[in-house]
Amino acid sequence: VDGASVNVSCSGTPSDGRPVIVLMAGMGDGLDTLAGVQESLAEDERVCSYDRLGEGESDQPEGLQSIDDAGATLTAVLEDVAGDGPVVLAGHSLGGLIAARYAPDHQDRVSGLVLLDATSPTMIDDITGVIPESATGEGAEVRAQNLAIFQGENPEGIVIDSDPEVRPAGDIPVEVIQHGVRYLGEIAEYGDDLERVWTEGQEQWLALSDRSRLSTAEESGHYIHVDQPDVAVEAIRRVTDEAAA
Repeated sequence: VDGASVNVSCSGTPSDGRPVIVLMAGMGDGLDTLAGVQESLAEDERVCSYDRLGEGESDQPEGLQSIDDAGATLTAVLEDVAGDGPVVLAGHSLGGLIAARYAPDHQDRVSGLVLLDATSPTMIDDITGVIPESATGEGAEVRAQNLAIFQGENPEGIVIDSDPEVRPAGDIPVEVIQHGVRYLGEIAEYGDDLERVWTEGQEQWLALSDRSRLSTAEESGHYIHVDQPDVAVEAIRRVTDEAAA
């Protein structure tokens, strides 16, 4: 992709009339974190995953990236693994945010979405709104860490802006799955409010389609596909079946 090498893994046999499933990992994760889900889905579907630039075995990016840059990499991957055929995007955390921002501009290609505890469209505003600049202790650390990450201090060098607008992605099936184990609630003083704004962020993604559904993986923390892989696999299968109907 523009001279950089992007690591891609595909499994399963292509089938006429079925979209290719593309799995998208979260920040700091390579495609190996989705290997179990890919293996399960590949029994019946064509499934691919990839390392974004700066992650896993892909090359490092040249300087900072934007969400649009990540989308350009995704386009190149989709052209390689699916041609001009339909795809279902299933993204965890940052991968979910990228998928949700990508789909509205590529309605001719994206026929379904699964968002696994996806990063909220307004996450940085949510965090700084809950944790004030005057915070001390653990709260201050969480605030500073997230500000740095969203400004590009992360393996991908990706800058993530808050944008409250969630544009529709067409009349496609969308499943939004949030964590049920309240791990954010463990943050002293601010935990309950952080859990609240996280849930509000998940609800914002429902605006992607009139066919959006929100559910909770009751026994999962942030890594739903690791804690409850069956929940992730079944959701992706449902969306793929609906997209192929």
